[in-house]
Amino acid sequence: MIERAYQQRMDALSPGERVARSMAMFNWSREILARQILAEMGPISHERLKWEVALRMYGAEREVRGWIERQLAHVST
Repeated sequence: MIERAYQQRMDALSPGERVARSMAMFNWSREILARQILAEMGPISHERLKWEVALRMYGAEREVRGWIERQLAHVST
């Protein structure tokens, strides 16, 4: 019942609304990761936080992980 109502609302969204909703969910996920990282590491620079979030999001991909880690090597805390 709840699932059906949810699906009907999602189906009623325009393509632009769907993209906006996806972006909002993506940003929400990044914010959650950023808060977790700050709780674990304490205060860090915005630049380092950006790359730490990226590492958590995309670090499962070996090549991407290496690229992010190289970026982190050049960022101050």
